[in-house]
Amino acid sequence: MTELRARLAELRATRPDAVRRAAVDRGPGPSLAEAGRFLLIAADHPARGSLAVGDRADAMADRGELLSRLLVALSRPGVAGVLGTPDVVEDLLLLGALDGKVVVGSMNRGGVPGTVFEIDDRFTAYDAATLADMRLQGGKMLLRIDPDDRSSADTLEGCARAVSALADRTLVAMVEPFWVRRDRGGRAVNDLSTDAVVRSVAIAQALGSRSAYTWLKLPVVPDMPRVLAATTLPTVLLGGDPHGAPDETYAAWRDALGLPGVRGLVVGRSLLYPPDDDVAAAVDTAAEML
Repeated sequence: MTELRARLAELRATRPDAVRRAAVDRGPGPSLAEAGRFLLIAADHPARGSLAVGDRADAMADRGELLSRLLVALSRPGVAGVLGTPDVVEDLLLLGALDGKVVVGSMNRGGVPGTVFEIDDRFTAYDAATLADMRLQGGKMLLRIDPDDRSSADTLEGCARAVSALADRTLVAMVEPFWVRRDRGGRAVNDLSTDAVVRSVAIAQALGSRSAYTWLKLPVVPDMPRVLAATTLPTVLLGGDPHGAPDETYAAWRDALGLPGVRGLVVGRSLLYPPDDDVAAAVDTAAEML
């Protein structure tokens, strides 16, 4: 892993042009529509300073370790590609790990947990023009709506502009909406009740000047049939931070994947940092569901 980091650091310092060359040379990957039912590996958590996995506070802090786990995951059958911020995607491009893969770029990672501006999910990473230039397949955006924080209005507007800009370039806009509440300590917490998820879906699917290229990225909650009944847009399921026994998590994913409109899974920490650290086995279990 040290050798991997050193090789990338040297290449980035001496040949920064290698990133775009790698993006062009890999050619256009398959579109999300062409991918059928798919599994994407999410790797955009570090960009918001979210390094914890379960009880491991700094699990994702070591970039070489993260990349090594991503290389294993991307090599497994059934894995369509990755969702990540420019730094991670470019490392993987330089390593030649994204040939023939779907790549979705993460766009807004400005709301850093634990800060006074946490709910301000402004756009700090990919924009639509760069996603098109790098021949990626779409952009993902986080939409957190806190009824007690005015910053949510700015996020709504920013996401609407991004949806429109992506649609203008026929790129998928993958919107991840949450209704947010505050716990007793004032911390922003995603409300995973069915009512809250349905409400967030109603708002997210209407963003932008066109919805033809909009997809939804939704959490798995108890009443998923009711959630899916709220939209006609293609939907993918997010894995989230692992809680409880893996078998219970996999069972919930499997049930939700059988519902109309669900196109696949986008999972990161649960598969990259499983309790037994067997990345290949965890990824294979998820891929077999598809």
